[in-house]
Amino acid sequence: MPSASSPGDRPSSQQPLSPADETAKWRETAERLREQVTMLEVRARARPRVALAEGILVERYRLANAEAAFSLLRQASQRANIKLHQLAAAVARTPGPGPGARVWLSGRAQHPIPDLAALGAGTLNAANQGEILGAALHRVLTVTGTDMGNVQLVEDGVLRMAKHAGLSRQFTDYFAFVDGNTSCARAAASRHQVTVKEVASAAGFDDDTRRVILSAGSRACHSIPLVDEQDSVLGVISSHHARPLLGFTQAQLKALDATGRTLGNWIKWHQATVLLDALEDLHQLALNAPR
Repeated sequence: MPSASSPGDRPSSQQPLSPADETAKWRETAERLREQVTMLEVRARARPRVALAEGILVERYRLANAEAAFSLLRQASQRANIKLHQLAAAVARTPGPGPGARVWLSGRAQHPIPDLAALGAGTLNAANQGEILGAALHRVLTVTGTDMGNVQLVEDGVLRMAKHAGLSRQFTDYFAFVDGNTSCARAAASRHQVTVKEVASAAGFDDDTRRVILSAGSRACHSIPLVDEQDSVLGVISSHHARPLLGFTQAQLKALDATGRTLGNWIKWHQATVLLDALEDLHQLALNAPR
């Protein structure tokens, strides 16, 4: 009768990974960790803002708890089709209504919808942030002749990714928040359009930033500041290109400038109209909330 073999005598069912497979495995792990870090950063940046708004609402309206306040914030943000963190920030920075006031912002000025013709998209729902940002991004990509680009909005002194097209998840995660020396940051700081004709050789990028941009298939980029009538920078819209750029014609630059100014004026209007309407809606929801 043959003797039983020990577990150590049995051939392993798992073959060792080849160097190439081992490298691919580590890259996959690193990419997954980068995504998790980005998600945590988004939550870490948004949570204090939301928590502050919850506390304000609980105290102001004598709500049962923070969960009740969060529910009202979420409901009002969804009805207005705006980001919850944007509404929470508005709650924190806007002086509250007077005691017993049925209206939060009585007598506020009504602003006309800005002319959106420069976006070249026909009839648009001006109250829909996603629709307007998408139309502006499409206009920029059409003018610059590419299918890769993104829109960033200024929030708390940094640029936050708000809309993108044709870019990898790694790219959009890495640039979820930007306050460094990139073309978009330089365009915001200078209030002028910035062209990076060749990412691989251009100064001003650290190694990680350059690697992420190149890995996304972008060899060149162009950034346009979003400015309002007071020349305040409210964001940046950028195009990315699969080949190095020679530059743009004066007609193209003029069209891009018009798009940036149109979107900048719209952002200002959205903040003064749609966002404040959402605050009024939140006020009514809170007044009628169970205690």
